[in-house]
Amino acid sequence: MIDKKDITGIILAGGKSSRMGTDKGFLMLNGKTFIQHSIDALNPLVSKIIIVSNNEDYNQFGAKRINDVFENSGPIAGIYSGLIQSETAYNLVLSCDIPLINSNVLKKLIDGIDNTSEVIQIESNGKTMPLIALYKNSCEHIFYELLQKGEKRLQYAVSQCKVKTITLDNKFDFLTTNVNTKEELKELKNAYNY
Repeated sequence: MIDKKDITGIILAGGKSSRMGTDKGFLMLNGKTFIQHSIDALNPLVSKIIIVSNNEDYNQFGAKRINDVFENSGPIAGIYSGLIQSETAYNLVLSCDIPLINSNVLKKLIDGIDNTSEVIQIESNGKTMPLIALYKNSCEHIFYELLQKGEKRLQYAVSQCKVKTITLDNKFDFLTTNVNTKEELKELKNAYNY
């Protein structure tokens, strides 16, 4: 297995959160902020964590926080910003709105590393998830060129790289639940008695 010293964790927390109405990284679940859930899932597997966000309130989590290089350009820009700051070949990328994610799911991405794949992403609930994925730093140049052209579609950007998809056993699908609205947060809390 790849050593954790060769892997950086990149958490994307720069979204507008327009549907939630508040910064999703600071939402609480089970006594912890969403971003802390992401940090805890990444910590056993990575040597360093970078939080991509222009919000200085994230400094309190003790990780390196960086601003988006390209503002208002979506997750492609967030991933690119993290990749250019990363000093490792491999990078585990997570959005901050997947609070049930755990190290076991992320380890499947690391176990999937091979000599050719540049992006290894999870597939869950029949959907590919490029925001629960491992990116090689070689994607940086591809993303930069797309950003220069104004491209904002992450699925399109990922399709320009050599991609491998790892399908989760459906009993783990709940771990990839993405929370975008207050209703979804309420449903999640009710479903798992948090």
